[in-house]
Amino acid sequence: MNKLNLCLHTGAQTVERAKLSLVATPTRTATWVPIAHERLVSGIIDSLERNHMHVVHESHAIAKDGDRYFGLVQVANGQNDDEFGTVVGIRNSHDKSFPAGIVVGAGVFVCDNLSFSGEITLARKHTVNVERDLPQLITRAMGHLTEQRDKQHLRFAAYRATEFSDAEAHDLLVRAVDARVLPVTLLPHVLKEWRAPRHQEFRNGGKTGWRMFNAFSECLKGSLDALPRRTQTLHGLLDVACKLDTMPV
Repeated sequence: MNKLNLCLHTGAQTVERAKLSLVATPTRTATWVPIAHERLVSGIIDSLERNHMHVVHESHAIAKDGDRYFGLVQVANGQNDDEFGTVVGIRNSHDKSFPAGIVVGAGVFVCDNLSFSGEITLARKHTVNVERDLPQLITRAMGHLTEQRDKQHLRFAAYRATEFSDAEAHDLLVRAVDARVLPVTLLPHVLKEWRAPRHQEFRNGGKTGWRMFNAFSECLKGSLDALPRRTQTLHGLLDVACKLDTMPV
């Protein structure tokens, strides 16, 4: 099993998981109950393992003096794929900036590219009974995670099987800018990766959806705050272009 180098966003401080328990959780109010970072992470990882998803690597980071947390957990693929691995992103905040949630996606081993295909919000940040309901919320989220994980293999198989002409690739690039997958300033970089990928593995397969996907994700490396939204939209564009919705499930 390859180990994905899980890169965390700029401005965050990488910490060991044990250090999360030292981050103070704000006092609850009548309408807002913050979740301790450590309790959320432990609950999710325990649930992954109970669902036979073996954790092979994890990275954790805090920002804003511990008020914001983002972590990445890689789990072993059930189909033993040596090209990409299943990655679970976890986020939490103590400053009401966003609710606790999970994003499900993949990491491509050869280039450490990340993409996210599904997002699950565990609870609204003002839910009074969130602490009581947290185990049930995490268990429910695992059901969605398993479904997304199964779809991931089908999606990437469709990307590999679909060839793009340069005209089709250029049209997809324009639509990606319109959909705010990437800023227009990154267009030349994605186009360069499409024409001459820096990794030999993406040159070998020809001009396919898989090559286009990795051209995008190579250029989207950076802040994990924006990555889930961007790559979910990218998957939507590529799924249509590769006619994924017409393939048998």
